[in-house]
Amino acid sequence: MRPRQFILLGAVLILSVSPTFAERHMMQPLVPADKLAEARALKSPLPGSPDIVEKGKALYEGKGTCVNCHGIDGGGNGPGAAQLNPSPRNFRHHGFWRHRTEGEIFWVIKHGSPGTAMVGFGPVLSDDEIWSVIQYERTFAGMHGRQGMGHGKGMGPMMGPGGGMDDMHHRGQGGGMSE
Repeated sequence: MRPRQFILLGAVLILSVSPTFAERHMMQPLVPADKLAEARALKSPLPGSPDIVEKGKALYEGKGTCVNCHGIDGGGNGPGAAQLNPSPRNFRHHGFWRHRTEGEIFWVIKHGSPGTAMVGFGPVLSDDEIWSVIQYERTFAGMHGRQGMGHGKGMGPMMGPGGGMDDMHHRGQGGGMSE
């Protein structure tokens, strides 16, 4: 191999194990490409209210069993998370809310996510219950959960204005990104 090839190979290996690479992967949509437009068009029929958030919390911690993987604080650190690859989503990370629509989140909760341990909860939770859980999950990210949601088109890595990753230097609470 020539020196240039060694440098390229080394850069690929470093990127594949670096924390920023893992975070970029976290930004990728988990809705299959052929369902993405349909998912992004979904909108919650529920009003934003403390009562809905409380209902969502009860479902998250109970019937929905979300807490087992995503954790009590939504950080993707539940008791079952250590065995999962890829890791459960971190709802505290601002990028989670900024780079997908509420419809995408609804779709994944209802139908599951291929290639992950996230199974579909459509047989367990009603649509209104899923929307309630989403309202509760938004609380984990503070203002990011409310303001970042619903850009209309959703965003994955390198998509949207400025490449979609231009705001990555902003760290949400518990974001887990290294400098």
